[in-house]
Amino acid sequence: MLANPLRLPCGASLPNRIAKSAMSEDLAGPGHLPDGALLALYSRWARSGAGLLVTGNVMVDRTALGEPHNVVIEPGAPVAPLAAWATAAQAGGAQVWPQLNHPGRQSPRFLSPVPVAPSAVALAIPGVFAVPRALIGPEILDIIDRFAAAARLCQQAGFDGVQVHGAHGYLVSQFLSPLANLREDEWGGDPERRRRFLIEVVRAIRAAVGPTFPIGVKLNSADFQRGGFDEAESMAVVEVLEAEGVDLLEISGGTYERPAVTGILEEQRASTVAREAYFLAYARRVRSRTRMPLMLTGGFRTAAGMAAAVEGGAVDVVGLARPMALQPELPRGILDGSIAESKVAPLRSGIKAADALLEIAWYSWQLKRMSLGKEPDPGVWPWAVLGHTAWDMLRAPGATWRAP
Repeated sequence: MLANPLRLPCGASLPNRIAKSAMSEDLAGPGHLPDGALLALYSRWARSGAGLLVTGNVMVDRTALGEPHNVVIEPGAPVAPLAAWATAAQAGGAQVWPQLNHPGRQSPRFLSPVPVAPSAVALAIPGVFAVPRALIGPEILDIIDRFAAAARLCQQAGFDGVQVHGAHGYLVSQFLSPLANLREDEWGGDPERRRRFLIEVVRAIRAAVGPTFPIGVKLNSADFQRGGFDEAESMAVVEVLEAEGVDLLEISGGTYERPAVTGILEEQRASTVAREAYFLAYARRVRSRTRMPLMLTGGFRTAAGMAAAVEGGAVDVVGLARPMALQPELPRGILDGSIAESKVAPLRSGIKAADALLEIAWYSWQLKRMSLGKEPDPGVWPWAVLGHTAWDMLRAPGATWRAP
């Protein structure tokens, strides 16, 4: 079943049911455009056997970055570097979808001293993120237009589709959250108005790319915060996205404040151990209410677990992120039977507050190694990687570091 193609509502087909889910590479070259580093990394993943490669963060505004070296696609961006990236990633037959994103308030203060967000509500992470400024109506419409323009440029460059990042506390997720979105206008005040931003982004992209170009959305099952975006609201968003003709919904969960997607919230639950994937129970409930193709990311480690999730009908595509940073050949091995299990294991320092940062930095380091033509190094000391990553961010060109 994992080897079977999947036909999407727009008419396009994925060659199999294993996808590389997005990990922010932070590897853009000059001008926030892809260059040799990203081409080398995606040339490696092109040989992975995955049927779909979803890129890491591609931002739609160079004044709003999640990391210093994000790729940015704005109106007027040159197509040639994007086309080279697409060609490199497609060499093995996979579909390649850039993940379009805007960080909103989730832009570090050394990159955004005054970030923007639905409302002036700061992240509960002291010192790292500044208090955002609330967007005004014309700015919201401009950001929607930027998503559409970026999608159109991706299509012109030869990519196979796009994914809108609506999870993990970035701007779309902020609009959805009753904790982050305190507006009382047409963009907030109740669940219907809070999800309007996401729906308008999807509609604008569809108008820009036409009916046959795949559009995906990554959505939280919940934010895992008291009073935040919960499963009931998430399920209502799913039903609206199906009505809008979304081609593939990727299910995830958590935010920077509550990083469920790293497994920290889930790993101790016996039910998680039994079912392997973090959000499989939610995916099953979604499946009972929609026929929209579903992709589930988070926690898959064994060939048997991946096959069971798809064969049982809960999901259509299995998403792999961290396993692809350590074993870039994992999908091919799963499909041909030569690999039964991922080598990924949790990184635990003994300092719970640091573990999420360690995980992110350590796996990002593996991506950088592959971008240099090197093999992943599972033995590298996590603290050394974290220190190097922090220094690299502080000395990034154009960074406007300010002490918290």
